[in-house]
Amino acid sequence: MYRTFCAGALMLAATTATANTLEDVTARGTLNCGVNAGLVGFAMQDSNGTWRGFDVGLCRAVAAAVLGDPAAVNFVETTAASRYDALNAGDIDLLVRNTTWSFSSDVDLKVDFAGINYYDGQAFMVPKALGLSSARELDGRSICIQEGTTSAQNVAEYFRRYEMSYQSVAIENTADAQTKYLNGDCDVYSTDASQLAAIRATFATPSDHVLLEDIISKEPLGPAVRHGDDDWADVVRWTLNALIAAEELGVTSANIDELRLQGTDTPEINRLIGVDGVLGDMLGLDADWALRAIKAGGNYGELFARNIGANTPIGLSRGLNLQWTEGGLLYSPPFR
Repeated sequence: MYRTFCAGALMLAATTATANTLEDVTARGTLNCGVNAGLVGFAMQDSNGTWRGFDVGLCRAVAAAVLGDPAAVNFVETTAASRYDALNAGDIDLLVRNTTWSFSSDVDLKVDFAGINYYDGQAFMVPKALGLSSARELDGRSICIQEGTTSAQNVAEYFRRYEMSYQSVAIENTADAQTKYLNGDCDVYSTDASQLAAIRATFATPSDHVLLEDIISKEPLGPAVRHGDDDWADVVRWTLNALIAAEELGVTSANIDELRLQGTDTPEINRLIGVDGVLGDMLGLDADWALRAIKAGGNYGELFARNIGANTPIGLSRGLNLQWTEGGLLYSPPFR
């Protein structure tokens, strides 16, 4: 048996969304997952039209857990401006799109975050030819920034704090920002550091552009669902936790079938992969829900390494996204 989510809305949208997303997705047989309209490494279609990326991997893991098929996903392109409306209107069941968990997005916009899948922070990208090494050297520069976002607010607060000035160059989306930045319409592009790294990887000569080391904000990125559907939120939350816990426990897409067949001496692994316990029943799913989620694209570390890790064009180090046992912030509550 499989399932999905739902809930409230920006203010009045509660009337447009049901409160049984798990049942809705099960009946539909497809998960509608909102992703970025095209951010290499995170969510983008390849030359064959297949969606790939770190965020895509989480969508597929949820579909595998709920529907038994990681391919049973309808990927819906969203922008920073449209993402919350799409979620609260019920156009998507799940939002996995470099979205920051903040007070206002949680409380005012009526969405629930099901965890953090990437610990990020806002940074600045500049042409190497400018010879800049610090954000404190940006006084008077023009900055490409999307108005009405937390990124714009962070820049305004940062420059005010250090009594610097800047000229804002409005952008509509990632593609618009890239065009204006490369055309020289702005000196600087500012958004989440992971997004800047992904965008830079698409440039003809990535080495001509540098990401300044200054991180000016905390940007915990995570999957979001609508307010008011706790059952669905639990499914998404614990699917993400399963990927995180699997890495910590040494469970991979390569060894999970053998572990499931033979069992292990580690009770938490046995509960995670459905050998023991009734965790699936608690979620309204079967015993193999987490096993399918992990097999869909691998554990958290496998997803990271394949899509955005140090050996990819994006070239991101794990940093804060290391497991807590290795000095990072990544941590799953226990499976018991």
